[in-house]
Amino acid sequence: MAFHAFSRWKVPALTSILIRLLHRAPIKELSLPVKSKVPAFEIDSWKSTCGFRRLYHDGRPRGPLWRGKKLIGKEALFVVLGLKRFKDDKERLEKFIKTHVVRLLKLDMIAVLTELERQEEVTLAIKIFKLIQKQDWYKPDVYLYKDLIISLARRKKMDDVMQLWENLRKEDLFPDSQTYTEVIKGFLSSGSPADAMNIYEDMKKSPDPPEELPFRILLKGLLPHPLLRNRVTQDFEELFPEKHVYDPPEEIFGVR
Repeated sequence: MAFHAFSRWKVPALTSILIRLLHRAPIKELSLPVKSKVPAFEIDSWKSTCGFRRLYHDGRPRGPLWRGKKLIGKEALFVVLGLKRFKDDKERLEKFIKTHVVRLLKLDMIAVLTELERQEEVTLAIKIFKLIQKQDWYKPDVYLYKDLIISLARRKKMDDVMQLWENLRKEDLFPDSQTYTEVIKGFLSSGSPADAMNIYEDMKKSPDPPEELPFRILLKGLLPHPLLRNRVTQDFEELFPEKHVYDPPEEIFGVR
């Protein structure tokens, strides 16, 4: 009787659910769950929220700052800020270096150098680099030179580049193709094709196999200097016989 009365209700969805429950288990086997202090919907909500937090990051810093895949700690960050603060006061800057920079550990000092290069504080970076060279743990490393030389070349500080370049060669180090490319480009854009050719001659002595890009940069920059360009063209054709040098129309040279 109760079943027939219930089936007359005008709620088909609820009726079908009740029928499935009755078929699955008798009423006597159904039991109420143990009363919990935390409702089930709150637990589920908490789990979903925690899962969301694990997957989502709002962009705010978490712990030490991460710069260019290099971890910089709080002490190194403090030193960077101090160096920038006193960079226009030579006396206070030297005092800050003696009291805070010198006592940094190796990794922190390198992190300071990297961060200064990233922030384009190349003058301060040179100071830190020279300080690193005086440390007992210092060993000639072409990659320490590389980042600093490229930063200086991109800012057309070619006198500083040449000083570092001389030190690099005294330590019997050869830079990679990217460094040659940036330095050649820096000298060409500064109007010093002769210095660019000196770097080119040094590049030919490198034990690493030559790459095409530095040649292309030099060939393009030597357009106003046909004699120098012919020398580079001959070397390029010997090293890369399958490649071609594209000569622009004569009007680009300013020749009619």
